[in-house]
Amino acid sequence: MTADAPQNSVVVRVPATTANLGVGFDVLGLALSLSANYTFTPADELLITGCDEKLCGPDNLVWTSYLAACDELGVPSQALHIHEECPIPSSGGLGSSSTCVIAGIAAAQALAGLDLDRAFTASLATRIEGHPDNVAPAVMGGLVSSYVEDEQTVTTRWVVAPNLRFVCMAPPYRVLTADARKALPSMVPMGSVSWQVGRCLAMVSALALGHSAEIAACCHDRIHEPYRAPLIPDYERLQACALGAGAVTFLISGSGATMLAICDSNRSAQSVEDAARAAMPNLWVRTLRASEQGVSVRMT
Repeated sequence: MTADAPQNSVVVRVPATTANLGVGFDVLGLALSLSANYTFTPADELLITGCDEKLCGPDNLVWTSYLAACDELGVPSQALHIHEECPIPSSGGLGSSSTCVIAGIAAAQALAGLDLDRAFTASLATRIEGHPDNVAPAVMGGLVSSYVEDEQTVTTRWVVAPNLRFVCMAPPYRVLTADARKALPSMVPMGSVSWQVGRCLAMVSALALGHSAEIAACCHDRIHEPYRAPLIPDYERLQACALGAGAVTFLISGSGATMLAICDSNRSAQSVEDAARAAMPNLWVRTLRASEQGVSVRMT
């Protein structure tokens, strides 16, 4: 990190993410072409705008993450006006909480006159969030595998093939992460572990190469999706709808409730999006690309 004179305001842009990608449970995550923007301006007292009123207090996740980062960096905190512009649905599964955490940490560095340290940002965000699968791709961009060693988040990054599209479907209800965790078995058979590891490696290769047949062949998870799918009332209906419209595969995004159809062209993605909207008119549906851009910081 190098110090410079801090500017008046800082704008932090953080991409949405999808975690697990089926067989990459708690390991794989992907940055998507939908971003949240957060503006930080020094103020006389804390003011948070742009989000639900109940989230505008001192327990706001952006603000508490900013304070945690200041404490970790050993720099003084200051009162801020934080303005949030977050188009990511709150139903869960697209990393909305990760964008809040990362924005606060990035802003603390920028307002202290420090360059953005991605390794520091990913590691502290992981400690705050409790797991790295969403925060790592949001910080680094692209397809990322991650693990934690001695409180440091270690990442490996790949570029996703440009032909792939990701149709995200967020229903008008949530699946709490705690409930999704409780649904998982406490132990898995040894055979499921080897099944999963081999297919996780194949999934990384297939996404990087854009090979739809390989994605379809290796995407079948045995560790979390069979237990979490029943928590999403519309999972089976939308799965049948997406696959029938030409999706390569259909997955739970993170722990849900958002679902994800992977498609191998704009045309098939549009067919899936149209079919999903027709099947469930109150569904939030967007076709996104992989984003190679992780968190970014701009001074104004």
